Amino acid sequence: VQLEESGGGLVQPGGSLRLSCAASGFTFSLYLMSWYRQVPGKERELVASINSFGSIRDYADSVKGRFTISRDNAKNTVYLQMSSLKPEDTAKYYCNARMSQILDYWGQGTQVTVSS
Repeated sequence: VQLEESGGGLVQPGGSLRLSCAASGFTFSLYLMSWYRQVPGKERELVASINSFGSIRDYADSVKGRFTISRDNAKNTVYLQMSSLKPEDTAKYYCNARMSQILDYWGQGTQVTVSS
């Protein structure tokens, strides 16, 4: 099983980034996919989730209206489009695939830094 995040980097406040998470080694289309983020010294925070069909999306209040989660089951990839980025969005972003308590996988993360 592998989840490989990409697309992180340094961006100015108000800018945009698109994160990607390429999955392999499991039946991607059956899994709930989520993005989490974590700042050193704080707990990992759920940012956005999307169900297996891509029909139900959920967002943290702090990112509603600015971030959009999407998935392409044909490409085994989930995306996080981030717009109007703020310094408080600075964190390491992790991709998660979950079907059950046991079938729960994490990527290594990609750093997003929002700074002028």
